[in-house]
Amino acid sequence: MKKLTLNALVAITSLAAASGASAQDVAAGKTSFNKCMACHAIGEGAKNKVGPELNGLDGRHSGSAPDYSYSDANKNSGITWSKDQFLEYIKDPKAKIPGTKMTFAGIKNETEANNLWTYLASFDKDGKTK
Repeated sequence: MKKLTLNALVAITSLAAASGASAQDVAAGKTSFNKCMACHAIGEGAKNKVGPELNGLDGRHSGSAPDYSYSDANKNSGITWSKDQFLEYIKDPKAKIPGTKMTFAGIKNETEANNLWTYLASFDKDGKTK
């Protein structure tokens, strides 16, 4: 009985720690998004700016945000956004999509890039948090 109780306690603690880490990742990603806000918007009511709005980015085809004028390079990149694609892209956008209009130097820090993805991926296509 003591072993069962201990196992249950370990499982609950692990789940709580995982949830807390995820919340921290989203919060850290939101802070990192400050670097993106001059050009991009996310969340309910987000509109295209210099760059496209980023709602529903996870699983979205590159160059497909409605009413945004993408470069041909971006429209024809063949990218479907996922964590792996985003992490590769955000390190050096011009290297990933030569000819993109995006002039951002990139985020080289892996933890920051992962946190940013966690934040971006937390929004559905309507800008609501998942």
